[in-house]
Amino acid sequence: MIIFLLCMLAVVILLLLETPVAFAFGFGALLFAFTTGNDISYLATHGFNLASGFALLALPLFILAGILMAEGGISDRLLDFVNSIVGRLKGGLGAVTVVTCALFGAISGSSSASIAAIGQIMIPRMKKEGYPEGHATALVACSSVLALLIPPSIPMIIFSITGGLSVGAAFLSTIIPGIMLTIIYCGLNFWFLRNNTEIKVEPALPFKQAVRGVVHSGNKAFFALLMPIIILGAIYSGIATPTEAAAIAVIYAIPVSLMVYKGLTFRTLGSATVRAVVMTGSIMAVLFFLFIMSRAMILEQVPKQLAEALLDISEHKLVILLVINLLLLLIGMIVDDISGGVLAAIIFLPVVTELGIHPIHFAAIVGVNLGLGNVSPPCAPMLYMAGGVAKLPLDKYIVPTVKLLFFGHLPMVLLVTFVPDLALYLPRLLMGIE
Repeated sequence: MIIFLLCMLAVVILLLLETPVAFAFGFGALLFAFTTGNDISYLATHGFNLASGFALLALPLFILAGILMAEGGISDRLLDFVNSIVGRLKGGLGAVTVVTCALFGAISGSSSASIAAIGQIMIPRMKKEGYPEGHATALVACSSVLALLIPPSIPMIIFSITGGLSVGAAFLSTIIPGIMLTIIYCGLNFWFLRNNTEIKVEPALPFKQAVRGVVHSGNKAFFALLMPIIILGAIYSGIATPTEAAAIAVIYAIPVSLMVYKGLTFRTLGSATVRAVVMTGSIMAVLFFLFIMSRAMILEQVPKQLAEALLDISEHKLVILLVINLLLLLIGMIVDDISGGVLAAIIFLPVVTELGIHPIHFAAIVGVNLGLGNVSPPCAPMLYMAGGVAKLPLDKYIVPTVKLLFFGHLPMVLLVTFVPDLALYLPRLLMGIE
């Protein structure tokens, strides 16, 4: 256990020194394997076998589908559709941002893609309409992590495969928390802006004209909104596995982006494919070394020792969950959501299973925690990315970010932790999970 903790400390130091994630975890995995006397060739073979599994084919396919739809003009259609519903309310553009991030997450499965696609459009637009620039930036950053909760979430796919769980059940576990958090962020946005007199609000339209506007924008966004329905419908109807559904998503995304929305050309199709390959390669390098570390940890019985250490703190399940929540938050602050999901599956999933906590419940806990960590200082990768898009220093948007997290995301973490039915209701209803 001491050797493992020292190796993880070395990884954290390397990450703080801005070492590439794959190299940092590679160093930690190999250091742990060498110092514990494990056979490196055996561990490498094990890591390669896991990394080359059929289930992981869903990863590059979902990444490619998300990039194709992001560059194909989908974000504009989604924004126009949501704006036609709530855009004429005071603070309506903020709600448009939150809901569109959730919808875009249901297509791209990536927080960073949501910031890139939605933030570049909505932050300047909100500033132009009189929104405080710090509030606009914080809202995009916090809403981007809804992509971790609204399926198909790429980090949840990786967590499920690493932990040997049903991807479909893990998807379902975060839907209710994701919808609830979307509503909470919309409510907080309206509440924080209620006394702001500088926001420009377009006059309300007559009812019939407003309905026509919603129908018109809905027709334009039809193919974008249909994509998550096709993906999830294929999975939960039993027609396709998650990997096959990912292939369907790519086959669907190409003609829609090329011929329907026409935001993609054959030239940009090639560059989008290259981007997907590069992103997949970097993720697979991280996964390979984390799989090595996972096997070495099991051979050295680290999960069992960690479970015993947590039981020494308290035998009460809720106290242990609070401790694990804190550790997950720290992981989310340091690494990206995908690496954090793998670490959670490797380190904590065996522990919570041994303690009698349902693994699908834990999947939801991981999702909401990593989302909170990804926008929590000091590291906060998604928060700084949103700041980069807005071209603002941290001091301009840190206060509204903290307010959104404290009154929105943190309560959701506690609710998911202490009310297991929020995570387990849909998996039990639709998949018969016990």
